Amino acid sequence: MAEKIGRYRWTICALLFFATTINYIDRQVLGILAPVLQRELHWSETDYSAVVSWFTAAYALGYLFAGRLLDKVGTRAGYAIAIVIWSVAAMSHSLARNAFQFSLARFGLGLGESGNFPASIKTVAEWFPARERALATGIFNAGTNVGAIVAPIMVPIIASAFGWRAAFIWTGLLSATWLVFWLVIYRPPQEHPRLSAGERAYITSDQPPTGAVRMRWTELLKHRQTWAFALGKGMTDPIWWFYLFWLPKFLDARFGLKLSQLIAPLVVIYLIADFGSIFGGWLSGALIKRGWSVNAGRKTTMLIAATIIVPTMFAPRVDGMWTAICIVGIAAAAHQWWSANIFTLASDMFPRQAVGSVVGIGGFTGALTGFGFQRLTGWILQNNGSNYTPVFLMCGFAYLTALLVIHLLVPRLQQARLEAA
Repeated sequence: MAEKIGRYRWTICALLFFATTINYIDRQVLGILAPVLQRELHWSETDYSAVVSWFTAAYALGYLFAGRLLDKVGTRAGYAIAIVIWSVAAMSHSLARNAFQFSLARFGLGLGESGNFPASIKTVAEWFPARERALATGIFNAGTNVGAIVAPIMVPIIASAFGWRAAFIWTGLLSATWLVFWLVIYRPPQEHPRLSAGERAYITSDQPPTGAVRMRWTELLKHRQTWAFALGKGMTDPIWWFYLFWLPKFLDARFGLKLSQLIAPLVVIYLIADFGSIFGGWLSGALIKRGWSVNAGRKTTMLIAATIIVPTMFAPRVDGMWTAICIVGIAAAAHQWWSANIFTLASDMFPRQAVGSVVGIGGFTGALTGFGFQRLTGWILQNNGSNYTPVFLMCGFAYLTALLVIHLLVPRLQQARLEAA
């Protein structure tokens, strides 16, 4: 059947995967170089937390409006705008000389990169039937881990050979290159010349007919589905920000690892996480294909992930470095497992016309709480002698709490009924 239907939708998924990979390479550079920059530029823990928190503040603001922009101008133009902003901002880090200038560059990067996930989720909603969306989301979301793997390999090599400023320039150029491929290849499915009639019909086969809907935030915020998605993101996104921006510093503080020594541990952590993203996306889809309801399939998969994450609270207390790395790697995998499914909840609960706005609201909430969590982490470490135990305790219980909130708000995961325009 797959041969008759066609597989061009997976080419679009591959584009999203590479964009997400580059997205995470760009944002990971600062975390990898953090111990070097902190020593060279004499940053305190609170200085560093301020720099990274401005990324999440801009990401929150940009995420909110990125969803609106995408719903108005479409994914092709909206994604292109985001890429241009984040490419320029990524390279502008090379010009920074102090914490304030780095904060400005991070703010610009956050604004641009905020478009990646709303655009990707909206593209998946347009290009895939519901039974394939979690897998497609898991595949493109695996780019977060591939980017986090490539960055610790590439950045130390570039920084050692050409200096840390060159690392920001080279990684910023990657996103500019991707933009060319996006503009050449991408068109909406209803307009794409390479999409067969059979595959187009398959893509729309289980999408309920909907008229135009009003995407006013006031309308979306009336629905429990919006709050379930937003609070779920708000309670768990900060944990991933912590992994991205603080893991190299944690390994440096706890086990004395320097720049070149970070490569193997970070690669292992994000290789494990890659498996979690794809398997988590596949699992809920497999359960649904076996006859489970969307509600049962998604929430069971998320419950397993949330349970696996709990032992991460012990990471700072173990003596062996590789034991700690395995614990964090499994938690990172479970986060990506969780992430592939929580993103899919937006397209499960809302019509395609509203998905970008809903994902934007959820991303705004996650980045806003991430801003606070970055500041809190810096304050905790500054005042307890860089003891990461309290932070990891919060990481361990966040997901079970979030799933409980989601279930209480949407016990049956029913679609929101938006007012027709």
